[in-house]
This record gives sequence, structure tokens and C-alpha cells, in this order.
Amino acid sequence: MKLLNGVLASTLFLTVHGFYTASDDVMELSPSNFNKQVLQSDSMWLVEFYAPWCGHCQRLTPDWKKAATALKGIVKLGAVDADQHKSLAGQYGISGFPTIKIFGANKNKPEDYQGGRTSQAIVEGTMTALRSLVKDRLSGWTGGSGHSKQRGGESGTGSKKDVVELTDDNFDKLVLNGHEVWMVEFFAPWCGHCKKLEPEWTAAAIAVKEQTKGKVKLGAVDATVHQGLARRYGIRGFPTIKIFSKGEEPKDYDGGRTRPDIVAQAIELFSANVPPPEVLEIINQDVFKRTCDDYQLCIVAILPHILDTGASGRNGYLEVMRKMADKYKKKTWGWLWAEAGSQAELESSLGIGGFGYPAMAAINVRKMKFSLLKGSFSETGIHEFLRDLSVGRGSTAPVRGGILPTIHTVEAWDGKDGQLPIEEDIDVSDVELDDLEKDEL
Repeated sequence: MKLLNGVLASTLFLTVHGFYTASDDVMELSPSNFNKQVLQSDSMWLVEFYAPWCGHCQRLTPDWKKAATALKGIVKLGAVDADQHKSLAGQYGISGFPTIKIFGANKNKPEDYQGGRTSQAIVEGTMTALRSLVKDRLSGWTGGSGHSKQRGGESGTGSKKDVVELTDDNFDKLVLNGHEVWMVEFFAPWCGHCKKLEPEWTAAAIAVKEQTKGKVKLGAVDATVHQGLARRYGIRGFPTIKIFSKGEEPKDYDGGRTRPDIVAQAIELFSANVPPPEVLEIINQDVFKRTCDDYQLCIVAILPHILDTGASGRNGYLEVMRKMADKYKKKTWGWLWAEAGSQAELESSLGIGGFGYPAMAAINVRKMKFSLLKGSFSETGIHEFLRDLSVGRGSTAPVRGGILPTIHTVEAWDGKDGQLPIEEDIDVSDVELDDLEKDEL
């Protein structure tokens, strides 16, 4: 039976792996061809990010092929196996499958495709986006490809001002004494490899700036002019790229030299250095709304009443949450908790209660959907829950009523053990027992 199951699993994998072939009008995209085919193209692209095991992706495939054939010569359709090319998917924040992105006027800021998933709906939605692109170009916005010019004469995939020019005078102040992480290219103007890298480095700079909120910067040093810097860091060939993190020795960057490779490395550096998100108590509407609106997902835990666990028990649960928030900090999710019963309407809208406390739900406010933790409230249980969600395997349900309830304002937990309410002493000295016995009769 185990052998049969293995054969069936292998057959299924072979069936779903590789949705598109050379005979289809859908181009399979990867880090090796994405920059040239999509980002440097003047064409509009619709790109599907899929996973071979995803049922929704399998159902989309025939419609995606039909739409690609219908739009051939007008708009290009591509597909990225996000399981195989995780760095490329991570570059565009892909967390569910299938996700479709429109690469139109500004290739550095692709838009989410929000239309239907039938071939006709895809074609109609694409034509609407195409008309919008044409209007933008008529009004002077022509940022389709890496070689086109946008307003102000800046390149559509970045501009040289996004790459910081580093010199003997400003290097220590900006790089060594700054709080950002730096990727620094040491180049020579006559170097052929440097010339090939320049458009990729320039194109990556604006994406890195946006996706890391300026916490990772790209710089460049003309090593023929600033020879002191080149000698200090042992530069012997061009281009040489080094990574500078505050308080650490510089490291050599040995990754790819394309825009996606550079951006992926920058995001990895950003994620490694970003502090974990704070685990906040839901004490009012503002805390809840701000956290859930600002992030793709907010993870909400409902912890037992303080009288049931005491301070040590509650702190144990919160420590588990902090560890998981740190583990998944690259996802930049929001993390919240509330005491059981303090936000009863919220619990009801998420179907919490049937599994007891502690409980946990992951909420997507934009889609008004949530998923419940069914396993244990432990590092292992929560990790399995969030891992499945992050790859699109978790089961979801719509928020009851289609809207989240208003949050009650409550006092923040003071970190102490709970206290039972003080009962008033009743003086029964003046009550005649004979009268009580008569009343009972």
C-alpha cells in the first residue's frame, strides 16, 4: 500500500508540475529571464505566480492559456512557478496562489489583478488595464521599459539618483556610521562588466528603496578616483560588490548580477536586520484597526482569563507569540491578543470558542476572510498553522456578517495576577432563625 501511495503521489506530481509548454502562448518565467522579458520590455505583461500543488492554479491553467492566445500580439501572459523560484516570488510579496500581477506603465510597481479567473474575464480585465496604460502614455507617462523615459527624464526602472555616489569624504559617515545596510559596488568606468551591471544596479536601486523602506541602500564607488577606499577594502577586480552592516565586517556579495537577484538579496538583508513586530494587546479600536489595516495578515490570539492562568501562564503564551512573530518577521504580519471575553463580538465573528482557550485566528481584512488554528497553541502548532497559510494550504472562511465588529475599549493588562472580586460581608446577627424556617415552610 505504501508503494502504491508513493506511485500515485509521484504520478500526481508529474501531472501538475510544469503547467505550460513551449507550444502554449504562456511564457514560463524565471529569475534568469524575468528582467529581460518583463521588466525591460515595452509590452504590458500579466504574470501568474503559481504553485504546482495548488488546486486553484490547476483550474486556472486552461483559462490562462486561452486568454494568452486571445491576447497574443497585444499583451503578453507569463507564469512563474513560485515553488521553484521562491526568491522571485518573494520579491513581489507573493503569499497565496494563484496571484496575478499586471506589469504596466511602472514595471517597478506592478498592480494586483482583481478580476475574474475565466478566460473572458481575464481578457476584459486586461483590455481595461491596457486602455489605462495608453491614456497614461498620451499624457506623457511612458514608463513601460527599462529603456523608456518617465517624467523628468528618469529611467522607468530607476534613476542614477537612487544609487548613492560614495566618495572618500562621505563613505564613513553614510556607510560605516549610518544605521542602514549597504550594498556597495566598486567599479571602474572603463570596465566592460561594470557597464553591463550599471543598468541592473540602477534598476534595482528604486525597488530596494521601496521594498525595504530605505533600510537597505545601494551605493557605488568609482575605484579609479577613490583609490583609498579601494585599497582599504582590498578591491582587486571590477565590479566588486560588498555588503556593509553596522558593527560587522564587510562581506563579499557573490550572488547574481541581475535586478531580481540584487533585489532578492537586499530583501533578505532587510528581513534579517528588521526587528520582530510587537505583540500588542487589543485595548481599543485604533490598535486593532491600525494593525490589521497596515498588514496583509493580522494574527489574533484570544488568551484565557487571567484568573485561569495567572501572570506566569499568560506570559508563557505571550512568549510563544513573540518567538513566532520573530520567526515570521519576514512576512511583516501584525500580531495582537485579547483576554477571553473582553472582545466577545470579535470572537463570535471568527468562530472562536468551540476549541477553548487559548485560540488563534489569522485575519485578512482586505478579503474579510480568516483561518483558525486547529492544532496546539505552541511553537510547533503555530508554526505549522502559519506555514500552511503562507503557502496557500490553509483553509479559510469568510468573517461572519462580512464585517469585523467594533472593538471595545478596555484597560491594558498590568502584568499582574488577577484578583477575585471582593464580596461584601453580610451581617446576619439580627436575623431570627425561626423566621427563616417559617419562610421556608
